Amino acid sequence: MSESKKSPSAKEQGRGRGLDESQPLATFALRSATSGHRLHPEEPHPYRTAFQRDRGRIVHSTAFRRLQYKTQVFVHLEADHYRNRLTHTLEGAQITRIIARQLGLNQDLAESVALAHDLGHTPFGHAGERVLAEAMLDHGGFDHNRQGLRVVDLLERRHPDYLGLNLCDETREGMLKHGSNWAHPVPIPDVSGQRSGEAQVADASDEIAYLNHDLDDALRAGILTLEMLIELPILGDLAQQAQGHHGEIPEEVRRTRMISEMIDILVTDLIAATRDRIVAEELDSPEAIRARTGKVVGFSPRVERARREIKSFLFERFYNHPKVALRTQEAEKVVKSLFDQFLAAPDHLPEGVRARFDETGRERAIADYVAGMTDRFAISEQTRLFGAEGLGNSL
Repeated sequence: MSESKKSPSAKEQGRGRGLDESQPLATFALRSATSGHRLHPEEPHPYRTAFQRDRGRIVHSTAFRRLQYKTQVFVHLEADHYRNRLTHTLEGAQITRIIARQLGLNQDLAESVALAHDLGHTPFGHAGERVLAEAMLDHGGFDHNRQGLRVVDLLERRHPDYLGLNLCDETREGMLKHGSNWAHPVPIPDVSGQRSGEAQVADASDEIAYLNHDLDDALRAGILTLEMLIELPILGDLAQQAQGHHGEIPEEVRRTRMISEMIDILVTDLIAATRDRIVAEELDSPEAIRARTGKVVGFSPRVERARREIKSFLFERFYNHPKVALRTQEAEKVVKSLFDQFLAAPDHLPEGVRARFDETGRERAIADYVAGMTDRFAISEQTRLFGAEGLGNSL
């Protein structure tokens, strides 16, 4: 657990780290020994760092388990092999550890942020988030990042003396991509400057993960085909290579090899481009990373352009595809009907939710409750409240 080894210089940190697992943390990495402030002070653990304890608390939380039944793109009832919020989180966390290790950043902190980043997500993915954001316009607003902070600071109950998971400030900061106007029961981390390098890695890894696994799911579903990818930068070459193996290997293997190679290209470029910035600017402390005008973790200009084009393609040809759009509209109706019904008839709510009305306001308490639902619980509640002909039966 010692983090006192001599750190490499910025120049040394820019060199390839290969498979060397003995490298100490870089000078710009956050260290639990000098960080790890919590809202409620705790004694250090004898063999786990503060960030390792955060990771454990997140993985053992109720909100983390609920991610298994929350939509990524496809509602979980459609098939067993499409990604959900939990598998997305695990894939993103795996990429996060690779990048953090290669850059000399604190892997435990970066992984904690990656594992926690979707804890505030609603049922049915961004469809549910849009509904709650509209419903809460006059009550402070709603976004899943800030909701995640409510989960770890208020809604989880794991200790007799306080609410929440009592995570480190650095983990909590990493969960926030931007500020928000709605009141929070405890002080929130400062998000006025750039976030830590570890948080930036978790953010970039999240995007690498979802771009690739959403593409994989779209191909699996038959909404996209390899032929449709040919004109895209980088991905087009990989699609052509995959097509060249037609008949030689199963289609699923061709598809998954293409996705794997795409992830490798993005991760390798991100590491190299980030190292170049660190060396060129001689960034040698966490404060230097926070003081930059823009993020230090990012792709080269060429790959960044390709990433944007691939993302735009997915929005146009996949996320807005009629089949996906129809499910999205149906999901939005379910979430809206639940929120509206609970607001109009709060006696349908559990007693514990109603008990929080005076503390948080009726709308916020209902938003907390609905946001915490899994897809299948939201559907079952819709059926309970509106009968067998409820909207949830169309999903």
